[in-house]
Amino acid sequence: MDPGYRLQSYQEVHVAAAMGFTIDVNRATVDDWLRLPGISIRQAQTLHQLQGVGVQFYCIEDVAAALGIPAGQLTPLTKVLSFCHYDEVSAIAPQPLSLNHAGVEQLRQIPGLSSHLADCIVRDRTLRGPFQTLADLQKRLGLSADQVQALMYYLRA
Repeated sequence: MDPGYRLQSYQEVHVAAAMGFTIDVNRATVDDWLRLPGISIRQAQTLHQLQGVGVQFYCIEDVAAALGIPAGQLTPLTKVLSFCHYDEVSAIAPQPLSLNHAGVEQLRQIPGLSSHLADCIVRDRTLRGPFQTLADLQKRLGLSADQVQALMYYLRA
């Protein structure tokens, strides 16, 4: 589907949904909203502005309330809307640290990463060069799959 194409009807919404087209309402741009039939530029801007100040939409009723319209008016759009939750300040969505640039103190701040492992990472990196991947980290330090799985949200090569 053309990224700039605006769906003209609810029938096209149905076809787009069948093709796998979705819009994540909590990451949607003004242009994304404008692709949907029945959404005005003002409504798209309102939703994007609310998203920009941290408002998250959990269901179609939330979107309708933000626009001051009945939820039934938006129900046909639910086929292409995805309601993903994002928590920018929690450990669920951290900004990963570079294995090859983070210092010991930064590494020690990672939940579940011991001071000993932080020291080992920096020592191995200094002696043997940068880590190529998380798999390289696992191999070089003899980490278990569970350890790497817990760290992969916090580290990148």
